[in-house]
Amino acid sequence: MKILALSDIVVDWIYSPKIRRILSDTELVIGCGDLPSDYLEFINSTLDIPVFYVHGNHSHSETEGKVSDRNSRGSIDLHSKVIRLKGNTFAGVEGSIRYNNGNYQSSQFDMWLNVILLVPSLLTNRIKYGRFLNVFVTHAPPWGIHDQPDLAHQGIKAFRWLITHFKPDYHLHGHIHVYRPDTITVTDFEKTIVINTYGYQKIDL
Repeated sequence: MKILALSDIVVDWIYSPKIRRILSDTELVIGCGDLPSDYLEFINSTLDIPVFYVHGNHSHSETEGKVSDRNSRGSIDLHSKVIRLKGNTFAGVEGSIRYNNGNYQSSQFDMWLNVILLVPSLLTNRIKYGRFLNVFVTHAPPWGIHDQPDLAHQGIKAFRWLITHFKPDYHLHGHIHVYRPDTITVTDFEKTIVINTYGYQKIDL
């Protein structure tokens, strides 16, 4: 499955008719937060493929997440959901660590609750399909991987626990902006590839 993962900034060439040609083989779009709804909606309607997304910490109800279902594919808010598509399983958690009481911000404790709520479905997946999870989608990074020392960009301890114990193929996140070419955006952690999707990343699952 070919995936286009996006977060945090609008990429001009993606927000154009060019994507019909350049991304014609893409089967799924994943938004990892802080993206305008019209951007996701344009991709959804132009490529006519599913869009999964989670809210970022800068999201507002009027600017992200209310992606209209203009075609049969539609868009799905992945927060607190476990969804199977074309033989692969996806789960998501929105937001970042709480640092100024803004929208879609949570304490480490609240993030633990979000993750624990996913566990029954992940265990069911293991029984039915032989794998807990293929792709974990979040806005914030896991603790100690791609995160930064300031509170606003602190990683999430529960996310690191999930990828340690449930071993998805990929953990896709946003939130950490990339300003230098030597910034690490892809990290192998045990059996999971952790990817910062700032801008965009193409993934062949």
